[in-house]
Amino acid sequence: MPTIRHFYTSPGHNYVGHHGKAPSEHPIEEATSLELVAGKGIVGDRYFDWKENYKGQITFFDQAVVQAVRDQFSLPDLPSSIFRRNVIIEGVDLNALIGKTFQLAGVELEGVEECRPCYWMDQATGEQSVEDFLKGRGGLRCRILNDAMLAKGECELEVYPPPSN
Repeated sequence: MPTIRHFYTSPGHNYVGHHGKAPSEHPIEEATSLELVAGKGIVGDRYFDWKENYKGQITFFDQAVVQAVRDQFSLPDLPSSIFRRNVIIEGVDLNALIGKTFQLAGVELEGVEECRPCYWMDQATGEQSVEDFLKGRGGLRCRILNDAMLAKGECELEVYPPPSN
């Protein structure tokens, strides 16, 4: 059964728009729940109402990948917040949700694409090659389809069948 472990938001962009410059220092804030608004994102997050129909209104990252990075790079205390994804979850194949509409804990979502890692991952972790290590498992970008509250803990996942033509 899927289990939501952590929620993270940030009021500002540390890396977006900083190519060739130092990152900003907006804090990553851990939350106990997330307020989601359909078509807009997470209340209080830097991507809330950022662009119309934005594909990354909420992002997911696999707890197993967090642990794999810790193990591969000998970083046992690396916080899961370093990856700057909103939801850390376990027990779900995130890549299998790309192109799918699904419901997770009562929230309807559209899995749009992999949340591809970028070169900032190396700087954020302090290790070379983290970006390469994360290719194909950088997380999932989603659009939010209904207003809802998302809570931590075990949850149900239902993947909807594709619409019939």
